[in-house]
Amino acid sequence: MELDGRVAVVTGGTRGVGAGIARSFLAAGAEVVVCARRPPDSTIEVAGRRAHFEPVDLRDAVAAGDFIARVARRYGRLDTLVNNAGGTPYRLLDDADPVRHARVLELNLVVPLTVSLAAYEPLCRARGSIVMIGSVSGTRPSPGTAAYGAAKAGLENLARSMAVEWAPRVRVNTLVPGMVRTELAPLHYGDEAGVAAVGRTVPLGRLAEPDEIGEAAVFLASARAAYVSGASLLVHGGGERPAFLDAATVNKEV
Repeated sequence: MELDGRVAVVTGGTRGVGAGIARSFLAAGAEVVVCARRPPDSTIEVAGRRAHFEPVDLRDAVAAGDFIARVARRYGRLDTLVNNAGGTPYRLLDDADPVRHARVLELNLVVPLTVSLAAYEPLCRARGSIVMIGSVSGTRPSPGTAAYGAAKAGLENLARSMAVEWAPRVRVNTLVPGMVRTELAPLHYGDEAGVAAVGRTVPLGRLAEPDEIGEAAVFLASARAAYVSGASLLVHGGGERPAFLDAATVNKEV
């Protein structure tokens, strides 16, 4: 398999998109370590191979550094860091104080920087790569998740700068997912009918599955992407259908 002998860390890899990424790396042959503040509800496993879990609060820079050092010692190398940990509740800007918004920025922008810096030396030794998990929220207005969108926009810029500063030793790219069908999808889109209705707004007609995001992450970490660095890979099913197309009164049959 294409990642045989490689070691990958997936932050926030215990559920949702992160778990899908972890499964894809396992399927590609990698040894996978996932981390989060709380353990996963179930074992992340593919064909009898399991991801190793470590509890860690990545907002603590010392704890994050110790975690990466333990992984490098245990496996003797680190080939890929997937900065997936992040997220946000729906919160309009004037419904929360600056401290809450700052926490969203910290988790989604400062933490990936912190963990990347901790992983720099072992990644250099392995000529490895970093995959930042961005969001389409970083490329368009994000009412209700403004701080999150701002953080994800900054994450793409951070990745491009890292790709220049750390070349040729470490490749750095951003994977930009659209809407993904995870166990949390009902919280955002409602019941099955709501999820399906939201899916119909995507040109491909559905939400992504977590493992589809994982397959794209594996590509960016693999030798097939050896000349890809500083890039942003959109995995969003074609994006969002522009509203003006449905609002226009022109004859759509012409």
